[in-house]
Amino acid sequence: MPPRRRLVPRTVGLATSQRLWARDFLEYVANERQLSPNTCFAYKGDLLTFYRWLDSRSIPDLSASDFSDYAAFLRDLKLSPSSIARRLTSLRVFLRFLQSRGVFRRDLAELIESPKLWERLPTVLTVGQIARLLVEPREDVDEMWIRDRAILEFCYASGCRASEAVNLKLEDARLDDAYCRCFGKGSKERIVHLGDAAVAAMRTWLTVARPVLLEKAEQQFAKKKESLERLSFDSVSALESSPRRVEISPRRNPYVFLSRSGRKMRREALWELVKKYALRVGAPPTISPHAIRHSFATHLLQGGADLRQVQEMLGHESIATTQIYTHTEMSRLKEVYRQNHPRA
Repeated sequence: MPPRRRLVPRTVGLATSQRLWARDFLEYVANERQLSPNTCFAYKGDLLTFYRWLDSRSIPDLSASDFSDYAAFLRDLKLSPSSIARRLTSLRVFLRFLQSRGVFRRDLAELIESPKLWERLPTVLTVGQIARLLVEPREDVDEMWIRDRAILEFCYASGCRASEAVNLKLEDARLDDAYCRCFGKGSKERIVHLGDAAVAAMRTWLTVARPVLLEKAEQQFAKKKESLERLSFDSVSALESSPRRVEISPRRNPYVFLSRSGRKMRREALWELVKKYALRVGAPPTISPHAIRHSFATHLLQGGADLRQVQEMLGHESIATTQIYTHTEMSRLKEVYRQNHPRA
């Protein structure tokens, strides 16, 4: 009988340990903290940047000068001050997580200094620019003009974020009562009200254009399903591993706003859509779905809405976040004063 081999414990190197720390942190924010997929994705990207700079350094041995070097590394990447501040904030959260897990006792997070940021006023469209934007999707030019008008009207009427708009489900759209139920950051639920124009545009999309789109998508789905059945088992397995595989019938898609192929609309697609129509109406090139949200809040305040009411409609946890729109309103009043006062 051959002698039994002696088991030798395997030591884990520093680099492997530090990778495991990052994995544990990402599992923590996703499973225990229940943060949104977008937030988890941002943390992952920020940690990848940090580990690229870290190289062979040891995290517990980092000093204040090392973190200053990391901030300089981020500046060399041509990142904006706000992007640098976000990455440093992510790193601070990561280090405090490691400290809470007993990886090290030192509070390394206190060694990180975030850059001072100027308070930038949000990009806001005028009422006239918004009016032109909402009717810019045209039948003779744009294939998906009914959907595009519906989603633009929805974003401006509700003040929803891009992710909230594309994640809106059919069961949460109560058009007969002129409101929708949406889920914001941290899966917080709130009710958003809709005006007559938004209700009419969304009803046209849901009753006229969306069924036609689903019918075409269903035909394509049936053809792909039939072709899959003709392939060998190995080929089917290969196709099933592809992320672009059609998983469910388009008719079962629960989302309000869909892509041309009948799938759920991507957040990036909404950004591209807004930029396309904004450029056609002469709006600033920095326009985005969030600028429509900013315009929604600013126009409400200009019309006399209470700040607390706007906070509730936007779903802000703190009123300090909503107060930036009072600064926007004040800048408009200053401009009116300069243009009209005889001694301005």
